[in-house]
Amino acid sequence: MIEINNLDFSYKRNKLIINDLSLKIESGYIHGLLGKNGTGKTTLLKLISGLLFPNSGDLMVMDYIPKQRKVGFLEDVFFLNEEFDVAGLSIENYLKYNSVFYPKFSKDDFYNYLQEFEIEDTKAKLSSLSYGTKKKVIIAFGLATHSRLMILDEPTNGLDIPSKAQFRKIILRAMSPETTIIISTHQVRDLHNLIDSILIMDNGNIILNASNNEISSKLYFGVERNNEGEGNYIYSEDSIAGNTYVMENTENLESNIDIELLFNAVFQNREKINSLFNNNKK
Repeated sequence: MIEINNLDFSYKRNKLIINDLSLKIESGYIHGLLGKNGTGKTTLLKLISGLLFPNSGDLMVMDYIPKQRKVGFLEDVFFLNEEFDVAGLSIENYLKYNSVFYPKFSKDDFYNYLQEFEIEDTKAKLSSLSYGTKKKVIIAFGLATHSRLMILDEPTNGLDIPSKAQFRKIILRAMSPETTIIISTHQVRDLHNLIDSILIMDNGNIILNASNNEISSKLYFGVERNNEGEGNYIYSEDSIAGNTYVMENTENLESNIDIELLFNAVFQNREKINSLFNNNKK
């Protein structure tokens, strides 16, 4: 689906935002893209979607070069930016003017998604709606395009708790073997039970790219309630439940991935994480 080799990007003559990045993203999965502020996540997403052009390196998406912006590429990619311009359109007119660019767009699916998000007045101007409601309309539209690649930058930002739960249900139902979704977010708890793989970015490069199965096979996530663990943790922190920790899964135990704990472990003990996940990829 996506193959990137030795990609560099900078704004004008500033320092590199994306620095010698190489990455493969498989189709048919939901990928979570995580990272601290200013690490290049949104820039990477814009490069993948053809909104920015790399300085050097190779980037292929669905057998297209994004910067060429060919029709076959554009009609099969939907990009939801965190900030968007709705230009004073009503929901109906937003549908009318934008759906023509997506040959697989389903009006029925769009209205069904709106109903699930409890949005009934399709004549309402988007500019009059709250940020969260606007976001739900754009998400509903994006899923109704049935694009092979959907890129969602902070999709749950602005959504209330019930809407976040509904978002997860709709996303999972909209998935197909031909669909690939990349979700970039700081709200990592919104990704639990939703994503199939995790990418973590820092300083313009990917420092972890692993499927949930790979993470579960190599790492164990646990809680030591009496705070008397063995101390051989990759990372640990205090919580209300006790001492939550990540350790190497040497005994092939089963555990649920704690994305926030994993994120902290990657940054606090990068050398150990790198040895576990990258040695077999060299």
